[in-house]
Amino acid sequence: MYAIVDISGQQFKAEPNVVLRVPLLDVEEGGEVTLDKVLVWADGDAVEFGRPTVEGKSLTAEVLRHGKDKKIIVFKKKRRKKYRRKNGHRQQFTEIRLREF
Repeated sequence: MYAIVDISGQQFKAEPNVVLRVPLLDVEEGGEVTLDKVLVWADGDAVEFGRPTVEGKSLTAEVLRHGKDKKIIVFKKKRRKKYRRKNGHRQQFTEIRLREF
């Protein structure tokens, strides 16, 4: 049993009791999130495709923690023009555990 879910504009494959790292959600740690944008619902041999979402299907997930990813270095340079820029970026994320289907 699995489902394809749209979370913050990105698609994730959801299975029971799996921990997913998704873009930052505005929910406290220990709280619950209801994911209702289910694009594909597969239960054994039966597969339902949504147009655009599957009606009446939703998932429940608990928020485990919030955090930041590793730092990504962004470096820009134009040769012979004395132009150099160095920036770092750390993307924020939320870890969720899928509970109920």
